[in-house]
Amino acid sequence: MVTLERLGFRLVREGSHISMLRENPDGTKTPLTIPNHSTIKKSTLRTILTQSGISREAFLKAYEEYAPVSGKESP
Repeated sequence: MVTLERLGFRLVREGSHISMLRENPDGTKTPLTIPNHSTIKKSTLRTILTQSGISREAFLKAYEEYAPVSGKESP
């Protein structure tokens, strides 16, 4: 979740799923719903990134910037 926050998403709601929202520079909003699990399948993460318009490279860069601080994160 921290990685997605680094990419501009903010937490909207948390339950069995996590709802996040990103306000884009052009005024549009990108909603995102992800399962609230400690780990997420690779295929699920790939779908989340595709639907939100985040490249694999951008996600990994944001993740790696966070990972050294805490050691681990659930995307």
